[in-house]
Amino acid sequence: MVKSPMQRRGSWAEQRALRLLQQAGWRLQACQWRCRWGEIDLLVSKPDRLLLVEVKSRRRCGPDGWGMGSFDGAKRRRLIAAFSCWLAAHPEQQHCSVGVVLALVPQPPAREPVRWIHWEG
Repeated sequence: MVKSPMQRRGSWAEQRALRLLQQAGWRLQACQWRCRWGEIDLLVSKPDRLLLVEVKSRRRCGPDGWGMGSFDGAKRRRLIAAFSCWLAAHPEQQHCSVGVVLALVPQPPAREPVRWIHWEG
């Protein structure tokens, strides 16, 4: 399947966020995992911990603050529904604590670092 320029930029941003997470000791469990209720960009783990990572990427900081504005209530509900679906398929992970983080990844030529926003919901 041929990816659009937007899909390639999104994949690049997810890979950048994943590399940083792996450097911090996280292990990849799922990437671009989809079900009928939504998509999980990245799902990473450490012992007894899971981290849902929603990746947003922009070339510049616009009105939505590098993509933060697009992580609205509807998007969060779809993410939680997708995670519930993933968890049903992986019941051995049900004992883990779960966190949600928004990774704001600037696209080149921007040189800002990735911003990690922990969501408490």
